[in-house]
Amino acid sequence: MLIIDKEKCIGCGVCEDNCAFGAIEVVDGCAVVNDNCTLCGACVENCEPQALRIDGGEKKQTTNLEDWSGIWIFAEFRHDKVVPVAFELLGVGRKLADERGPSLTAVLFGAGLDEGAAELIAYGADAVLVVDDERLRDYREDVYAGALEELIKSNQPEVVLAGATAIGRSFIPMVANALGAGLTADCTQLSVRAEDGMLLQTRPAFGGNIMATIECPHARPQMATVRPRVMAPLAPDRSRSGEVRRVVIPDDVLDSKIEVLESVSCEQDNVHIQEAEILVAGGRGLEDEKGFALIRKLADELGGAVAASRAAVDAGWISYPHQVGQTGKTVAPRLYIACGISGAVQHAVGMQSAETIVAINRDEKAPIFDLATYCVVGDLFEIVPLLTSKIKEVRGT
Repeated sequence: MLIIDKEKCIGCGVCEDNCAFGAIEVVDGCAVVNDNCTLCGACVENCEPQALRIDGGEKKQTTNLEDWSGIWIFAEFRHDKVVPVAFELLGVGRKLADERGPSLTAVLFGAGLDEGAAELIAYGADAVLVVDDERLRDYREDVYAGALEELIKSNQPEVVLAGATAIGRSFIPMVANALGAGLTADCTQLSVRAEDGMLLQTRPAFGGNIMATIECPHARPQMATVRPRVMAPLAPDRSRSGEVRRVVIPDDVLDSKIEVLESVSCEQDNVHIQEAEILVAGGRGLEDEKGFALIRKLADELGGAVAASRAAVDAGWISYPHQVGQTGKTVAPRLYIACGISGAVQHAVGMQSAETIVAINRDEKAPIFDLATYCVVGDLFEIVPLLTSKIKEVRGT
């Protein structure tokens, strides 16, 4: 609980002004806490007279930090190939390893992994820990969690990174919980603090309205998941050499309580907006699902794919795999055309890394124009058909 020392409190109001939850107010010259308090500790850090403390909230170091060294990335292997986010993790992992000094290791689970291991070395790994076992061919979270926990305990890496994919979000928290480690989810930026080597993990918070930088000073490993398409992979170097270590995990760890009856590829799996170089996205301004037929013609003419804002998905005009934003997918295409999208921060965090952004909106004050490379103010129902027609004309189709 939050304790307020009435003798030390000077009623300055700093805690009240900075509390994001409205949990503190100054009454008769002294801070008073209410039931909204989440024990986040922000008020304790900002209290200059040191009148606030969290009872039982003292952080204790749980391990000798000097015993932990090395940067690890979990390389997801699905449908007999390494998932692209693994190469993106190697890109940022290489930077962290070069700044920090230790080696960069990729961890690869599955069956038939020889080509995958070679690819990971080409993309920047110094070493690859390979667990090649038929029992790992199909994803089962209890087996994946147990296997990674076993490897971490044996090797003590300082940092462990994974993609914030359906698989990463499923089992990485289990590993962090089992190890008593901190985990920051959905990071968009990672860096190392020069003076002490602390991993600084930045992610959107409070609905994307602020960017929070989080650190884990008292436990190891420091763990984070990273959203796909927010980090840039290195160009592959096929001449790189590295160590491939084959690791055998105890049978009891690989024995699962889950039985996979069948794996099927559904139609939604064919929607790969994160891999598209050109995206035409529609929002509330399309008015109904018929509006997506309009932008689909433009996407087809450009050889791109169709994306959407959350408002369009929530309205049932298009399916969730097309959704871009904080609660959807993060994309970084060469060209992103936003049609009838206001550009709220929740959508912006999912597409702001696009190389070129074209925004079409009738509201000249729409936030999307703050991000756009090219701004078109007008009725999308007039502009999009004209743009499609012009592209056809230029291409001679």
